[in-house]
Amino acid sequence: MTIGIIGLGLMGGSLGMDLRGLPFVKKVIGHDHNAAHCTAALNFGLVDEIVDFEALLQCDTIVLSVPVDAIIAILQQMPGKIKPDSTVIDLGSTKARIAQSIPAAIRENVVTAHPMTGTENFGPEAAISGLYKDKVVVLCDMEESGQLQQETAVRLFSGLFMRLHYMRASEHDRHAALISHMPHAISYSLANTVLNQEDKYNILALAAGGFRSMSRLAKSSPVMWEDIFRQNKEHLLEAINLFEDELDAMKKAIRDEAWDEIHKRLETGKKLHEII
Repeated sequence: MTIGIIGLGLMGGSLGMDLRGLPFVKKVIGHDHNAAHCTAALNFGLVDEIVDFEALLQCDTIVLSVPVDAIIAILQQMPGKIKPDSTVIDLGSTKARIAQSIPAAIRENVVTAHPMTGTENFGPEAAISGLYKDKVVVLCDMEESGQLQQETAVRLFSGLFMRLHYMRASEHDRHAALISHMPHAISYSLANTVLNQEDKYNILALAAGGFRSMSRLAKSSPVMWEDIFRQNKEHLLEAINLFEDELDAMKKAIRDEAWDEIHKRLETGKKLHEII
């Protein structure tokens, strides 16, 4: 098959790099509104060819690897322009609003997916081989996609050695708010807390592994994460409230010098990594 990728940053570029090595992929074509990204994608071998938007819509499979608001805008342009049996896969980090926005005329063509992978870096220069290997990909509302489209998505993600999980789009968004969107909000807030201090440079001179690990996500693209926060506002606020409740309980225990309670909370939190 011929695969077209719209958006040649970390996710799209890494995808193109590894798709080019699959035996059933004839050619990987790319498109990005940023001309520098297009040039870099060719130079780094992320795609075989760069084409304009209209030409890319003629690919057998089209992958949308752009911010979530842009995914919705692109989907509106597709009716009457894509091939009748083509497969469109979006990689957005939120799913419900994207699923609701798909025009009825192409609903069977579209598979809504979220590969649970990435790094804090962005742009084609951040693309790495193996980014998708052994990672989870969530496929949402699959019964609304056509049989061919379902099979194409499964074949593609399985070819990348991903672990497939299925759920409703609304269910995905609540879960993603807890394990992805809220941590990003916390990371940005942690970074801003330190940057707002008068002695921030002296404070940052002490920064070691713990702070660097927790603030790492704040290196991510603000444009992308603003869109995600907007689209998943309700679930994100719920997740932040739950976190605030837990943090308030820890704060109270510290204030009250309830060291046994603190120890129990630390032991409970430590168990997370026995699961993951």
